[in-house]
Amino acid sequence: MISDPSQNRWRRYAPLVVYLVVMLAILLIPLKIIAYGFLPADDALRHAAQGVSGKDWSQVLVLGSPIKVDFQFGWDLFQRLLFRWLNCDAETLVEISMVSLFVLFNTAAMLCLKRPEAWLGALFLDAVTGNFPDRFVLGRPLMVTMTALVAILLLWERRRLDPPRARDVLGIALIVGAACFIHGTWYLWVLLVAAFFLARQFRWGMALALGWGAGAVLAGVATGHPLNYLTEAALVAVRCVSRYATQDMLVGELQPHMNFNALLVLGLLWLTRQAVKISWRPWTAHPAFWLAGMGWILGCRTGRFWFDWGLPALLVLFALDLQSLLEYAAPLDAWKRAGCAGALAMAAYAAITSDTESRWTYSLHNQYLTQDNPSLRGWLPEKGGIFYSTDMQFFNQTYMKNPRADWKYVLGFEPTLMPAEDFVIFHRIIWNYGDDTFYDGWVRKMRPEDRLEMTREGGPPGIPQLEWLHAVKGYWIGRLPRAEAGTNATPKAAANGRRIEP
Repeated sequence: MISDPSQNRWRRYAPLVVYLVVMLAILLIPLKIIAYGFLPADDALRHAAQGVSGKDWSQVLVLGSPIKVDFQFGWDLFQRLLFRWLNCDAETLVEISMVSLFVLFNTAAMLCLKRPEAWLGALFLDAVTGNFPDRFVLGRPLMVTMTALVAILLLWERRRLDPPRARDVLGIALIVGAACFIHGTWYLWVLLVAAFFLARQFRWGMALALGWGAGAVLAGVATGHPLNYLTEAALVAVRCVSRYATQDMLVGELQPHMNFNALLVLGLLWLTRQAVKISWRPWTAHPAFWLAGMGWILGCRTGRFWFDWGLPALLVLFALDLQSLLEYAAPLDAWKRAGCAGALAMAAYAAITSDTESRWTYSLHNQYLTQDNPSLRGWLPEKGGIFYSTDMQFFNQTYMKNPRADWKYVLGFEPTLMPAEDFVIFHRIIWNYGDDTFYDGWVRKMRPEDRLEMTREGGPPGIPQLEWLHAVKGYWIGRLPRAEAGTNATPKAAANGRRIEP
């Protein structure tokens, strides 16, 4: 049978169409999530506020010891430069971060694969088994570290049969250095080095170790404070997990996490390997397998090992297995590849953007404290005042909406940065499930310009020394009674809590 020359001529465009379909899906997913009105509740907000305010952390937080250099120096610098260029508000910076980091992460993975549609398949598998973490679209600099991790694993896959060369070490140093400069968690790259050695990839393991060391040093030098930058990041990490009585007092992502769905999907892939008669390389020969395993085991202690290291490595395993199946099913220039890519794109888009349990619309119910709200006049801290609170989400949201405010927060993005006395009070409150009685340490310290925030629904807090305002949904603000502000007298009775609807 004679083939049609015109069909052969057009087949060369099939790979290009596949790339365009995959890129379109990667772009539309975060745009759809933003269209829901979704805003993250954590660090992306304070990074954006930091970009708008231009302040040092000592001007924002009440610190126990000075932060010698911001351990996410590169990302906050990028936020400031972006703000100067666009002259936008902090919320816009958050949305830009969400889209750009999601696109960066997935585009890097796609470009490192021979069959980019396999990455969409991996995202779909991850999403339908409940593994897809919201943190992929949280707009946080940890996505840069995850991008670097996935890129190194996939680029190694293409070069695994060749011994590492000097330029490979240089490339690793630049990739890791960029990640460490922007995110700062240079010490956790030891996990990837260990994964290479466990996979018996000793030469590449040594090359990665050299590149990691050089990259970390380059990141420190780029900040202008090489020693402080590296030590500060490690010290904060140690403090985060070592100063609490029990693990349930840690922030959510540092608490234990066990994900059995990941094991289920790996089992299904193993069955597929047995059923399809193509040449497979053992998982144990790939560092991604060992990194996923270490992330799962360590995640039983601290969830971030799984979310930030194990899960990206698992996605690499998914993508590589799917790539092998796609290569077996169709040649590189077959037009049915485009149809398959379209189907995977629609499946990934539907699974990820589905508003399951209001995961993308819950933030529409958020209400914020803002200085331009006339109902809050006199109830926000005055110049030089302190906002006392035990709620990090309150800090992130309020700082984003008031980046240039002339007050400080006793609690910011990490409780152990507090002065020792304030951390003891905070720890006691959390240990006793927020019982009003245990706020007395802060109440005694409060000045007329200070305010106390308590997150709760219902009636006013049972702290009679303060008068209270139900400012916005979920937030009560307490202040010293105006008639007695500046004196040592104790009020005779609790002021009535009054609610002002926003």
